[in-house]
Amino acid sequence: MRVLFTTFAARSHLYAQVPLAWALRSAGHDVRIASQPDLADDITRTGLTAVPLGEPLNQAEDAAVDERALDPEYAANPHAVDMSTWTEILDIAETSADRLTPDYVQGVFAAWGPLILRYLSWEMTDELVRYARAWRPDLVVWDPLTYAGPIAALASGAAHARMLFALDLIGGMRRHHLAALRERPAALRDDPMSEWMGWTLAEYGLPFDEEAVTGHWTIDPVPDSLALPVDGVRVPVRFVPYNGPSVLPAWVHRPPKRPRVCVTLGVSDQEVFGRDRVPVAEIISAAAELDVEVVATLNAAQVASLGNRLPGNVRVVDFVPLDALLPSCAAVISHGGSGSFHTALAHGVPQIIVPNRLWDTVLKAQRLEEAGAGLRVSDANRVSAVELRTLLARVLDEPSFAERAARLRGEMLATPAPGDIVPTLERLTALHRRPRPVGVR
Repeated sequence: MRVLFTTFAARSHLYAQVPLAWALRSAGHDVRIASQPDLADDITRTGLTAVPLGEPLNQAEDAAVDERALDPEYAANPHAVDMSTWTEILDIAETSADRLTPDYVQGVFAAWGPLILRYLSWEMTDELVRYARAWRPDLVVWDPLTYAGPIAALASGAAHARMLFALDLIGGMRRHHLAALRERPAALRDDPMSEWMGWTLAEYGLPFDEEAVTGHWTIDPVPDSLALPVDGVRVPVRFVPYNGPSVLPAWVHRPPKRPRVCVTLGVSDQEVFGRDRVPVAEIISAAAELDVEVVATLNAAQVASLGNRLPGNVRVVDFVPLDALLPSCAAVISHGGSGSFHTALAHGVPQIIVPNRLWDTVLKAQRLEEAGAGLRVSDANRVSAVELRTLLARVLDEPSFAERAARLRGEMLATPAPGDIVPTLERLTALHRRPRPVGVR
């Protein structure tokens, strides 16, 4: 069958799809990955076929907008929008029943709509629809923030599935919103998500329904014990780390003389916002005060923020694949990004999370702590060296953290690998694909 993956131009979201894309390709299926032109080189470096569509996303533009929140002159403007806090005020990861009022949930979709619409750029959506109608995929696998995917699938008759990269926040919030709408009079059932998706679908002669939000089914790499409930058919899949092309340095193979602690903040914050949203210098200096070997994976901008002097027990590397590094580590400190979080789970490494407050990092850190496989800082906006050292010392000294992390690793290993779910995807695709709609643009 023909399988079209699609994501917006972010390497971390692409990397979450690569193992399944290669599993399908290895099973003999024709696989292509569509995204904005920014991602084309990264796609081809995976060995898969890239389909660049639309205008470049230019994530650096988002970084410039976000940086304005740090400009005192901009902040003094009475009409300025505080880009640094709106995601906390209308948190899509909110789970408290007391806060999830109808107005709050509606506000979340109204606030997050412009962000999602940026990834649903008209140029990319229209070109993806035209490409799908020409290439005729049997299955479209789409990133949860790339709604061009389900629109193209519906317009071309393909079966389609969401492939989660993290907790299903949109699905959970959508469930609360629909329940709230049912309690309101018809005239007051304002639904931002169905409005903006409905307008786009109407351009292709298609009606809106919830299938466009959740897909025919959902592919979920989050271990069952940590995952949020997912509506409809859920296909669990083992997370398989993919870090891109790399060459291993020799020191990775040598056993560390002291407990090795990895500090990683991923690439997403630097690529999307142009800066880290957690204090890298404070994290490294706090960790280095213990009798450990600190390995910090940092790029040039992050290294520059550290100043001229580094403790002798800190090794700074521009890049080393976490999949190769973490098996030698006793703990990992991260921002809670999806790749770092899941790779640590895959290797049974206890975690300390300093959430960057993006997407699900706070909720994920909470669930990890409840599972006993790690700890989180109490306030990511006010990280103290004393607290961080205390958390790290606990994780290293108390065996329960390693034991619980090993238990989560066992759960992941018991989950079907990407190659194991290919027959399931084939059956579901045969069930849901349909003839191409006729009489529409």
